[in-house]
Amino acid sequence: MRDAELVEIVRSGFREGVHRGSVAVLGADGTLVYALGETGAPLFPRSSNKPLQGLAMLRAGLDLPDDADVALACASHSGETEHVERALAILGKHGLGEDALGCPAELPSHEASRNALLAGGGGARRAAMNCSGKHAAMLATCVQLRWPTEGYLDPAHPLQVAVRETVEELTGERVAATAVDGCGAPLFAFSLAGLAHAFLALVSAEPGTPERRIADAMRAYPYLVAGAGREDTRLMSAVSGLLCKAGAEGVHAAAVPGVGAVALKVTDGAARARLPIMVGALRALGVPASPELDALAEDPVLGRGEPVGVVRLLPDVFGRSSG
Repeated sequence: MRDAELVEIVRSGFREGVHRGSVAVLGADGTLVYALGETGAPLFPRSSNKPLQGLAMLRAGLDLPDDADVALACASHSGETEHVERALAILGKHGLGEDALGCPAELPSHEASRNALLAGGGGARRAAMNCSGKHAAMLATCVQLRWPTEGYLDPAHPLQVAVRETVEELTGERVAATAVDGCGAPLFAFSLAGLAHAFLALVSAEPGTPERRIADAMRAYPYLVAGAGREDTRLMSAVSGLLCKAGAEGVHAAAVPGVGAVALKVTDGAARARLPIMVGALRALGVPASPELDALAEDPVLGRGEPVGVVRLLPDVFGRSSG
């Protein structure tokens, strides 16, 4: 895949390495204003597609009265207490237990929660897996629509057919490939440009629509979407109106109503390169600087536990190529 140099790692004044990737940046009208690397080739968006999966559930008829539950349905959470308890509550309201979840058992990624769980004699569990909210919502959808809960992760299941149709509509593309995501759910391939268009559609939708409800719920509850100190929590708290969702293997997508949208992929999958690129792209779109946003633009490189360098966007990245 053709890509571009985007982020540099500098240690003690010496460039130690470079992260390459691709970025699609859309203006408020959906025009491609920056295209770096390969923005039109299909890729797996990983968890950046969760808002689209959540939208498919709402469109199918899922009734979740609490917007906090809608946010959790689109989350890659840290397995903190509120995340786990809310996922279990969604299941309980629909007569299901934790064993109905099709995602694998994991320990919380949140360090304090993980340590507390282990200290108390607990271990890995499905509800602590970062996708448990999405899976709980998928099962709730099946119960409410009288679809079978068994096999709900099969691409041919009515739920997953609805997800595929929603993905194709919002991206404006046909699904190029289907795979199994880390949580076990079907994963559909499409382009970065398509991912950016989908996010722009969510934030630009009229109030009262399922699209707008997804965007509003995630923006109202960023902690439930990610967790304490996580990049999506911090980004949505730093920029008014911003909707964003990170995905594994270096994927990230965001949109601001009336401003535009960004979708990016770090070729080597490095999560540390996502925020410098995203902040740079948002600045290129004209999102105002703020101390909170500026704090996300660079990541320190440590030596003996102290900052000795930085991970940062290369100069003039968004002056190289325009659509």
